[in-house]
Amino acid sequence: MRKIMLLNAKGGCGKSTLATNLASYYASQGKAVVIADFDRQGSSMEWIEQRPQDRPPIRGIAAWRDPVRVPRSTDYVIMDVPAGAHGADLTALVRRAHTLIVPVLPSPTDIRAAAHFIHEMLLVGKIVRDETRVAVVANRVRENTSLQNTMESVLGSMKINYSTLNTQIYHNLERFLSRLKIPFIATLRESQNYLVADARGLGIFDLTRSQVARDLEQWEPLLKWLESKRSIPEPAR
Repeated sequence: MRKIMLLNAKGGCGKSTLATNLASYYASQGKAVVIADFDRQGSSMEWIEQRPQDRPPIRGIAAWRDPVRVPRSTDYVIMDVPAGAHGADLTALVRRAHTLIVPVLPSPTDIRAAAHFIHEMLLVGKIVRDETRVAVVANRVRENTSLQNTMESVLGSMKINYSTLNTQIYHNLERFLSRLKIPFIATLRESQNYLVADARGLGIFDLTRSQVARDLEQWEPLLKWLESKRSIPEPAR
């Protein structure tokens, strides 16, 4: 059973959107999928309630209220975590997951907050011992927009050697992550397709492929990473 968690200390970064779309992808592949929604707002649970019966089923658990008990036949548990988790609460949440995905918005405030949050996560023992793997996703990025100069001003004080990756928008965030050996996996654009799908209890993987071809292309690096050994923690000793 694979356990994947979407989290970030700052709200509004698209955790629920990534969680529901990731769940819809695995469901479309014939996998048994459960979404555990730890956020009292219940966005992921509301999405499941809207999901049409003729689509691959996804089970939901209101994890902020009910015990997270999933059938043994479950292939993937996708965990949607609320903003603001810190300290002991963060530690308890991280211990539930094999893989952590941190979505980050392209703004100085969000990138600064993500840097602090990632530092805090690294203090959690499981991550240090490679029992949990972490990756970052740039989310809701406006295409043809470069914020490189802004990022220099935000994180420019971090003089870190790095190997340049193939994106400009998160240029300096990549420097920071490279130093920590945390992969910067994918850049997902701001697209109306996510809103159209969400309103119907669907993910972009449920929509007509020609309609969402560009979005599906941007998901490929993330899905490839999740299917690779790099995203799977080493067995506990």
